[in-house]
Amino acid sequence: MDTNSVKQEILSLRETLSRLSHEYYVLDAPTVSDYEYDMLYKKLEKLEQDHPELDDPLSPTHRVGGAVLDKFEKYSHSVPLKSLSNVFSKEELFDFLDGIRKKVQSPSFAVEYKIDGLSVALEYKDGKFLRGATRGDGLVGEDVTENLKTVRSIPLVLKEKVPHLIVRGEVFMPKKSFVKLNEERELLEEPLFANPRNAAAGSLRQLNSAVTAKRELDILIFNIQSVEGKSFSSHRESLEWLGELGFKVSPFVILKDNDAVYDEILRRGESREELSFDIDGAVVKTDDFGQREELGELPHAPKWAIAFKYPPEEKPTKLLDVTVQVGRTGVLTPTAELAPVRLAGTTVSRATLHNEDFIREKDIRIGDTVIVRKAGEIIPEVVRVEMKERSADAAPFTFPDTCPSCGEKVFRDADAAAVRCTNASCPAQLERNIIHFASKGAMNIDGMGPAVVKAFLDNGVIKGITDLYTFDAEKAAALEGMGEKSISKLKDALENSKKNCLSRLINALGIRGIGEKSSATLAKRFGTMENLQKATVEELCSVDDIGAICAESIVSFFASEKTTALLDALRAEGVNMSYAGKQAGTLFAGKTFVLTGTLPSLKRDEAARLIEDAGGKVSGSVSSKTSFVVAGEAAGSKLKKANDLGIPVLTEAQLLEKLKQE
Repeated sequence: MDTNSVKQEILSLRETLSRLSHEYYVLDAPTVSDYEYDMLYKKLEKLEQDHPELDDPLSPTHRVGGAVLDKFEKYSHSVPLKSLSNVFSKEELFDFLDGIRKKVQSPSFAVEYKIDGLSVALEYKDGKFLRGATRGDGLVGEDVTENLKTVRSIPLVLKEKVPHLIVRGEVFMPKKSFVKLNEERELLEEPLFANPRNAAAGSLRQLNSAVTAKRELDILIFNIQSVEGKSFSSHRESLEWLGELGFKVSPFVILKDNDAVYDEILRRGESREELSFDIDGAVVKTDDFGQREELGELPHAPKWAIAFKYPPEEKPTKLLDVTVQVGRTGVLTPTAELAPVRLAGTTVSRATLHNEDFIREKDIRIGDTVIVRKAGEIIPEVVRVEMKERSADAAPFTFPDTCPSCGEKVFRDADAAAVRCTNASCPAQLERNIIHFASKGAMNIDGMGPAVVKAFLDNGVIKGITDLYTFDAEKAAALEGMGEKSISKLKDALENSKKNCLSRLINALGIRGIGEKSSATLAKRFGTMENLQKATVEELCSVDDIGAICAESIVSFFASEKTTALLDALRAEGVNMSYAGKQAGTLFAGKTFVLTGTLPSLKRDEAARLIEDAGGKVSGSVSSKTSFVVAGEAAGSKLKKANDLGIPVLTEAQLLEKLKQE
């Protein structure tokens, strides 16, 4: 195929994929199957790889992101992105509408959703997406062009070659994507997002656009900021034109009567539970652009528009019971079992009580009448107790001291409100534990990702961590998406993982508070898993970077019979339980050294390694906690500070002499 034919095929595929993407993400009316779309996408991707000279940054294949930025550049908005004034009642709304009627004749009003997301401006040149930015302070925002390219409902090429166009829209995270994201973050023990808006904002400001691409963001366009070569007389006319260009436009209706406007606002509020995105109100705008000019603007907001904010709906109900569930990270979470109550469009019978401290602070007791609402319009929660209705025999709730799932003793984080089960074999957290065990920073079992772990558990291929080394290959290969070849590679990866250093195995066990760095320190210090299992709190506290809380967590973990059984099973399968390098000594255990100046024969990193091999720690700065300063030629301020604080100073020869005592 000649170059011209390849170019034409690439252009045709890009056009087809852009049309199919618009049908799927904007119109919600796909005309081909996902498989057919994927095959066309792969074909285009292959052609572009074979012909890099024909690449285009606006190709559909660039939607997956990948650009990594050091920081976001500033973007000055040529037309300010102003905010809106708010009203909270029917009376305030009617005052606003009647005020407009006094200034212009027979106005009509557009009613739209007030989407709870992040406002952005999108700029197009000759019909092609040029750049996009956050609202910022309304005058200057952040250039997040690469991240916005990953939002599938943003057209990269318009259906009309408009010379210059800037539109404004709201980027949001759909509710189902928000739930999915938090489930993934919980599995990885990452902090959860409080609501879809926070999740959308955090996703749009990722420095790696590939991360943004995975967050499934969406957008609704609600305004033209500026345009060349076109003029419009009304908001309705402008939005209809934007829809024709390929934008996903915010749903709107045009109404005249005050009561009709208010009824529409209420209707939208009552049906918000059915929406795929989160809203916190409705927006009312004067439709006629000429009338907008007459009405004018304030420095921060237009006079021709208002936002009606919905109050959080709160209702009383009876607390029938408190149940405690174990999450996939081992956290025990109390849940309120409620007498069913209608709230924000759905019937609610359960609500989160967050943690033990939350129950204690609000003095929540079984049998109480409680006020409930939906946090972020999604998650039901208890707001307060109606103390006047409390019965005399209501007793405080007692948090369990053993895990409801496995019966093991639970552990309370001293620096958090969480109560956890630390049993590595706890059924409630099994999936998360296996995913962590196989992860890159732990046993590094290539091919054993979250999807495979879930499939193996759901289909009974494995029931626990030790089954990873003994599962039926034939049964696994029969699963959808697997096959003999992939299972054979997985078996090889599992076999190789048995040879891993002890530090990887310690990290893989998922001991609370112990990560890669501290796992390496423990492996070097204790040498074998058996030694670590026998270690006391005092011995562990003498290890650098292991404090009292972590030491107690380690001892508690190894005290469990289930942990012992797990380690015995791994030993039987041939998993390495010894440190591969030289075991750290105890001579300098608990001692901190600072190196300064040029030493006669040792390089700085060589001296540091000798100290660490003897169980010591090397720090970069002198403080009252420093045990020794090792000074060489041209030692500067660190030596002076050591002398001022009375910290012992060693020469290289004195350090080497001490090391002989090991």
